[in-house]
Amino acid sequence: MSLDALRERIAEADRALLDAWERREAAVRAIGHFKTERNLPIHDPAREIPVIAEARAGARARGLSPDAVERVLRVVIETSRARQEAIRVKAHHHGDGAKALVIGGFGRMGRWFTRFLADLAYEVTVADPAACPSDSQTDSQTDLQTVRDWREARGPDWDVTVVAAPILVSARILERMARDGWPGLVFDIGSVKAPLLPALGRLAAAGVRVASVHPMFGPDVTHLHGRHILVMDAGHAEAAEEAAAVFRDTMAEILHLPLEEHDALIAYVLGLSHALNLAFLDALRTSGEQAPRLARISSVTFDRQLRVAAGVSGENPDLYFEIQRLNPDGAHVLARLANAVERLRRAVAEGEGDTFRGLMQSGRAWVEARHPPGSS
Repeated sequence: MSLDALRERIAEADRALLDAWERREAAVRAIGHFKTERNLPIHDPAREIPVIAEARAGARARGLSPDAVERVLRVVIETSRARQEAIRVKAHHHGDGAKALVIGGFGRMGRWFTRFLADLAYEVTVADPAACPSDSQTDSQTDLQTVRDWREARGPDWDVTVVAAPILVSARILERMARDGWPGLVFDIGSVKAPLLPALGRLAAAGVRVASVHPMFGPDVTHLHGRHILVMDAGHAEAAEEAAAVFRDTMAEILHLPLEEHDALIAYVLGLSHALNLAFLDALRTSGEQAPRLARISSVTFDRQLRVAAGVSGENPDLYFEIQRLNPDGAHVLARLANAVERLRRAVAEGEGDTFRGLMQSGRAWVEARHPPGSS
């Protein structure tokens, strides 16, 4: 058999895989509608366990790699969850024609919230300086009402207003709302809350239904299974519950957090992880080694770390600087990182094997306490 004929057999098998996936997606959509109509949970871990076990057994019987088959199947399952979540969000019409304003709606997270609220059947208007110059119009590409200045949208009709502007800009917007008043539920999505606290307090004192939200995911996320959304009471407990209810038809885990605890935790969860990856890339950049040479001799650990670091470097540098600079706990956490690197450097330089082993062992113990072996 010729090489071309063998390649055609591969292409035929690939088409068969796509046909099978198409049939599976049709079944997934039907299941999504079935679960939505009966208000059944989308995620069913008890069902996934035997599905994956059966796939691994089938792989072994066919001489295939069970690990490779499981990885592919998990991607397919994630796609299925996203499909079913979208069906539920759209079917429940949670917004039901209510009016929503997204301030900063042409930013990356602003666009995410704009799409999300539209899927919930809200009538969405975007306020953003990037909108076309006319005072109010329908954007031809998005079919959304747009205004350049959020103040032009002032009126009695807003049911939900999402403030998705940069942190310091959001602080000024919230201050103006506190002074002038604003209807409906208002919540920010800032990654750092300290600059927003005075305005949030004044909004609550003025009787505005205000809350604070932090979606712990980026704008490329297509479904919310396994994602966390932090919701904080900013002085109006009912508003915090309203904000949480906006996400009730998704698979996100809603975590209620005291507002005053947010920044100290985020300094580690975001600030430390961002700084570590940026420092990793900077050490590589200044090493004198070229990327192609490093790629040829890379290890599994190096490749994983590089993928994560590359993702960090591709994000918005202004936002990431705000996360470092505006968080009052940020400098403390960066100092901890510097001290940890120095302890490691000194242990290696001075031949302190016990210290080095202690760093690894204590780190492993911390991880296992957080995620015991065998846990998901």
